[in-house]
Amino acid sequence: MSTPLAHGTAHSEAGTDLVELRVPADPAYLTVVRTASAGLAARLDLTLDEIEDLRIAVDEACTLLLDPAATDQDLVATFRLGEGSLEVEVRGPARELPERSSFAWAVLEALVGEVFTGTSSDGAWIVLRHTRTAGSTTGAAGIR
Repeated sequence: MSTPLAHGTAHSEAGTDLVELRVPADPAYLTVVRTASAGLAARLDLTLDEIEDLRIAVDEACTLLLDPAATDQDLVATFRLGEGSLEVEVRGPARELPERSSFAWAVLEALVGEVFTGTSSDGAWIVLRHTRTAGSTTGAAGIR
């Protein structure tokens, strides 16, 4: 059963930082996941546009994974930060995902490099993978 508090953990695995954030599967908590994604993306020295694109993609993925009937479920976002890449795996209670030809998928695929999806007995999952482009070498302030 969900509690009204967000829970997070972080640790490193062989050159990769791993952060897991668990929040109630309620639209009111999506801002927590969006903020975490933007903050972690900034650690990769992405441009402001890349950070915003990733934040929007994570928000869209989270929205797709919500199920209004699953009031006591959690939304779990796992962030894996590697050298120049960020992978976000979001798991939620939704039992089905929209067709790959839907507008939601067009948005996801336009905003991040790779999108993977699947379903299980516990719900569905979406993995977003963004790799820093070769020209992205300046930080949020535009200074190195």
